[in-house]
Amino acid sequence: MSEVLLPVAFSLFAWWFGTGIVFLLEPAARRGGKRAMVLVGAAAAVALTGIGHASRMATATGAYLGFASSVALWGAIEIGFLSGRIVGPRRHPCPPGCHGPRHFLHAVEALLHHEIALLLGGVAVAVASWGHPNLAGAWTFAVLWTMRASAKINLHLGVRNPGEHLLPPQLSHLRCYFARRPINLFFPFTVSAATAAAALMVQEILMRPPDAIRCGLLLVVTLLVLAIVEHWLLVLPLRADALWAWAIRRARPQGGAAHADEAGPDASRRGLRVS
Repeated sequence: MSEVLLPVAFSLFAWWFGTGIVFLLEPAARRGGKRAMVLVGAAAAVALTGIGHASRMATATGAYLGFASSVALWGAIEIGFLSGRIVGPRRHPCPPGCHGPRHFLHAVEALLHHEIALLLGGVAVAVASWGHPNLAGAWTFAVLWTMRASAKINLHLGVRNPGEHLLPPQLSHLRCYFARRPINLFFPFTVSAATAAAALMVQEILMRPPDAIRCGLLLVVTLLVLAIVEHWLLVLPLRADALWAWAIRRARPQGGAAHADEAGPDASRRGLRVS
C-alpha cells in the first residue's frame, strides 16, 4: 500500500508546497531585478540538471528526483512570469470593444515570452531525458504544460471563476483577457480528454508490477488529477485559495489575504498550480 500512497502524497505535497513557495518568492523576484532573474535562471539550470541525472536512474528514487526537478523547473519559470519579467511584449490592456480573433492575438502577445520560455523548457527537458529509462521528469513537464495551455484557453473563452483578483499589480493588464461566463464549449472537451488520459494511466498502473515506471506514473497521474480538479474549480462556485493563505499573507501583507478570501481559484498564473 505504501508503494501507492507515498507517490500520491509526495505529488500532492509538491503541488501544494511548491505553489506556496512561488507565491512567497514572487515579491523578492520582482524587487530584485536582474540579480533575482540570474538566481531564477540558476535554479532552472540546477533543476534541468536534476532531470537529466534522474532520467538515467531506473529506480523509484530516480522517479521522485525527476518529478521534483521538473516541478522546480516549472516553478522557476512561473516566478519569472509572476514577477513580470517573463510575460510578453504587450504590457497594456486591449482597447474597449476589442474582441474576436484580434482580441485573441493580443492575448497571445501579452503572454508570448512566457509561452516561449515554457516551450524552451519543454525542449530542454526532452533533450535531457531522450533515450534514457526514466521519463518521470518529461511526463511531469508535459502534464504541466498541456494543462496550463488548456487553462489559458479556457480563461480566455470564459469561465465562472477566473480568479483575476489574485493577479499581482505588474500583471493587472492581463485581466482584460479573462472572460467571465458559466462555461465555454472548449471546457467539456478539455476535461474529457484529460480524464481519459488519467484513466489510461491508472489502467497501466494497475497492470504493472511495483517498479520505477509505476512510481513515476503514480506521481504524474496524481498531478494530472489535480489539474482536472482545478479545471472544474474554474466553473464551480467553490474556492480553494485558502490552501495557500499562509503564503499569500506573507507575500502580499497589504491585501493578499483579503483577495484570497474574495476571489475564486485561479489556474492561469498561480505558481505551480497545474491548470
